[in-house]
Amino acid sequence: MPFKPAENPKCPKCGKSVYAAEERVAGGHKWHKGCFKCGMCGKMLDSTNCAEHENELYCKNCHGRKYGPKGYGFGGGAGCLSMDTGAQFQEERTNGHIEPKPIPKAPEGEGCPRCGGFVYMAEQMLARGRGYHRRCFRCIICNRTLDSTIHCDAPDQEVYCRGCYASRFGSRGYGHCGMSSIGLMSDARDLELMSEFSPKPSSSDTSAIKASPGQGCPRCGGVVFAAEQVLSKGREWHRKCYKCRDCTKTLDSIIACDGPDRDVYCKTCYGKKWGPHGYGFACGSGFLQTDCISEDQLSAERPSVTIDTTTIKAPEGQGCPRCGGMVFAAEQQLAKGTMWHKKCFNCAECHRPLDSMLACDGPDREIHCRACYGKLFGPKGFGFGHTPTLVCTEIQSTPAHSEFKPLGGTKPSDGKGCRRCGYSVYEAEKMLSRNLIWHKRCFNCFDCHKSLDSTNLNDGPNGEIYCKGCYGRNYGPRGVGFGMGAGTLTMV
Repeated sequence: MPFKPAENPKCPKCGKSVYAAEERVAGGHKWHKGCFKCGMCGKMLDSTNCAEHENELYCKNCHGRKYGPKGYGFGGGAGCLSMDTGAQFQEERTNGHIEPKPIPKAPEGEGCPRCGGFVYMAEQMLARGRGYHRRCFRCIICNRTLDSTIHCDAPDQEVYCRGCYASRFGSRGYGHCGMSSIGLMSDARDLELMSEFSPKPSSSDTSAIKASPGQGCPRCGGVVFAAEQVLSKGREWHRKCYKCRDCTKTLDSIIACDGPDRDVYCKTCYGKKWGPHGYGFACGSGFLQTDCISEDQLSAERPSVTIDTTTIKAPEGQGCPRCGGMVFAAEQQLAKGTMWHKKCFNCAECHRPLDSMLACDGPDREIHCRACYGKLFGPKGFGFGHTPTLVCTEIQSTPAHSEFKPLGGTKPSDGKGCRRCGYSVYEAEKMLSRNLIWHKRCFNCFDCHKSLDSTNLNDGPNGEIYCKGCYGRNYGPRGVGFGMGAGTLTMV
């Protein structure tokens, strides 16, 4: 059985089918949205001002003019004699549309380019300095109404919408605009239009006008004018010459890299030629990339850089403590007010590279990592070092708890050393209590030798430090209710 499409209602004004997405209902009929307007004045209607008569729509005013009562008190308003029948609309309308009034012609080249009439300021639309009527400012092909955001000025002195401009004057071929984004569009009509209207490619040679030595484009030597100027490190380049030296990729300010040979490269070629090579560099971490270049070729191509920091000697006591060379700001590392080279700032024992979090200043005026500092200058015996391992790097007996003297060091002459042993205290092992400084190994209870911290520290009146229990026994209150427990008489 053949397929029969569903019958759609017809619009009384244009006679075409009306679909649900655009239908307007009035007087038992369905109308197009564009046809739902007054048959006399052309005003768009809605459900509040619509009046229907003999399959024709009117606004309330026009319906009153044509079919309403006439005479004294009717028409234009109460108390007004109105015999208006809307004849003025009937004379100016043809099939429900207002016929435009004739526009006086303007002198040649001064009026609207489309119709030639005078263009007044209230209806002026500008394109390339020429004034169009608002109703004439349409695409020459599809007749689409244009504005300043979608109009395109073409080489044939006409105006187009973007789609028609691209289909007529745009680029052709695979991947360009046309019938589709992947369509090949290069027929004879397009070739004819392209040859007729498209601008001819410029064949000017930028190197034809030579500049003075050292002042022109570094690539071709020609004079660089402002319209094509690209700046790089104070030098002026032609836009067409500003390309990578190796791969000829067009550059911009984001990907351009100035090489030591005073030429420009893209980031990839710059990294291959001048960047670091070997394990962990180039294409990714763990990737060995040398681009089949030997070490001799790499060293010959790289700019010579002096890497011996001891060649520039500093005045006595002002240079790097390790090598004695001058320390500049770009490689400066600070430790206890002394400046080190970045390459010299490593542990004196294991030569591990250090930073401000790992470096420890030793009493020998050297710097060590924390592990080596602990082995050399830290406390020895059970409970120290790699806890709970017994660590004793020297063959000697473990010091007793009552022995508070360190294994070595110097005593400051001004008495600002450790309160208990008197030897110098360095930042890595300093502990504070009531403005006194202690070694970390000396910072324990005077009676029971329990290690202390800021939560259980008590300063005694004799200048020593105690845990809470020993402090209470020595200096706490006595009598009933104090001591070991409430209600207990403790006179220890």
